[in-house]
Amino acid sequence: MADYQVPLKDMSFVLYDVLKIDKLWQKLPALAEHVDRETADAILQECAKIAEQEIAPLSRQGDEIGVSFDNGQVTTAPGYKAAFATYAQGGWTALGGDIEYGGMGMPKVITGLHEEMLCSGDISFALYPGLTAGAALSLAKHGSETLKQRYLTRLYAGDWTASMCLTESHAGTDLGMIRTKAIPNHDGSYNITGNKIFITAGEHDLTENIVHLVLAKLPDAPTGPKGISLFLVPKYKVNDDESLGAANHVSCGSIEHKMGIHASATCVINFDGAEGYLIGEVNKGLACMFTMMNFERIGVGIQGIGAGVRSYQNALEYAKDSIQGRALSGAKSPEKSADSIMVHGDVRRMLLNMKALNEGSRALSTYISMQLDMATYGEGEQQQQGESLAALMTPLAKAFFTDMGFDSAVAGQQVFGGHGFIREWGQEQLVRDVRIAQIYEGTNGVQAMDLLVRKVAGSKGQLMQIFLNEVKDYIADTSSTNMDEFIEPLKQAIGELSDLTTYLLSAAEGNIEELGAAANDYLHVFGYTAMAYIWAKMAEAALSKQASGDDFYISKIHTARYYFTRILPRRLSLIVSAKSGSDCLFNIDEDLF
Repeated sequence: MADYQVPLKDMSFVLYDVLKIDKLWQKLPALAEHVDRETADAILQECAKIAEQEIAPLSRQGDEIGVSFDNGQVTTAPGYKAAFATYAQGGWTALGGDIEYGGMGMPKVITGLHEEMLCSGDISFALYPGLTAGAALSLAKHGSETLKQRYLTRLYAGDWTASMCLTESHAGTDLGMIRTKAIPNHDGSYNITGNKIFITAGEHDLTENIVHLVLAKLPDAPTGPKGISLFLVPKYKVNDDESLGAANHVSCGSIEHKMGIHASATCVINFDGAEGYLIGEVNKGLACMFTMMNFERIGVGIQGIGAGVRSYQNALEYAKDSIQGRALSGAKSPEKSADSIMVHGDVRRMLLNMKALNEGSRALSTYISMQLDMATYGEGEQQQQGESLAALMTPLAKAFFTDMGFDSAVAGQQVFGGHGFIREWGQEQLVRDVRIAQIYEGTNGVQAMDLLVRKVAGSKGQLMQIFLNEVKDYIADTSSTNMDEFIEPLKQAIGELSDLTTYLLSAAEGNIEELGAAANDYLHVFGYTAMAYIWAKMAEAALSKQASGDDFYISKIHTARYYFTRILPRRLSLIVSAKSGSDCLFNIDEDLF
């Protein structure tokens, strides 16, 4: 496996040349006070060092050894505890945290790129601080001052980690079916009793305490999702002097034996009258948890990007070094017994697919992160637009980036040929590790339904119209003739996305099942079109700098051409499929499957 190298130059290109993010920071007073280009660059450069030198080297051994379970105790793979301590001591656990409680307050565009580095290095390691950051976000927004002072500060310091406990054996996506109970006590605390499964980082030896965010129901709670409350349940209670107290009634019953992410502990967690504390309001827990879940869904999308980037770097190194066969047009290295496999069209196709999708995903992910930052720190119309686009594009980020990331992991394995199937090369690990990203935090099918049914149809097309209008304004404002090769196909794609949206909303008026039947295809049409928008902006920025002769910009322009020529047309068959209707799905009896 190639040594991981953080693509810092591409990250900088996206931030400053494409999105002009430093200018946005100057317009947002809450950010202008503590982040500028110099600060951001220093953070990303230092994060690159820890990702390359501390985390990436753990990945192979972590996969081979995994976590172990003995009598309720989980031990992480060798090196993980020391690496996490180094990570925490560097302040990385506080990167996006609330400044009032010891966080660094960095915007999502920075923390998102930080997450990509961690995921390219090792998805298993990235999950421990990733879950903690998400839980801290929910606690910071909805927790009481007492809880924030006592727990949030320790999470930011990296002294403790966190988990989120949603899923039960009988209740996956349908959280309204959960059975975990919360019984109120006279002192304002609650006794939490129930069993949760698939709990990432639910038990480990990295830190001395683990803070669980748990969904549960009070005895008199309404049925369904409207009766869910959110509770903070620590593994160990905390004394008034902030020292650790007695063990809470929380235990790990077992760990899962999984296809991938072997170094990440996935646990069954049992709560047997454990002491817990309400976060937010009674019966409003799902809204509080979604603060975390939306963060995690974008983070899971970034896992797909991270795996795709690592796969491309591995495959590119192998393709350049592997000597097999001759080019169809004649020997390119006649002095050697064979040419490198880089001369073969299909190898180039796979590599360019990965390159175009990785770079497009990174840029689009950062664009979505920018919307989150505007929603958080902006004002007025700017804040409203950020909220709207973030809501629309969160399911896209989770599903589209993980689908593309898995495809890139498999493509990299294919470039390796037989070696890609052999463990020692490390490529098959990427395929196994990233596969879960299409499943957890809401399967990609659920994300597609969220996009089309809740966000698009639920707003009667208004959320999508905000995005369409932005792209149309960009097209209208881009008059340079050297951009025609990118603007014209973008114009066609955005028009077809608009037409497809109108068509499906109309079809659903007669049969609501039309939305479910078309949802997955629609999400991917949206994904390829949104990526075309960001690729056009990247092409424009690269064209303005090509006179410098820097190979980076020349490569960027060629990759943009590849995207528009070979990848964007994928949407055409998806549009036909999306319009084919629901009859072919529902007119077959279950017994005939």
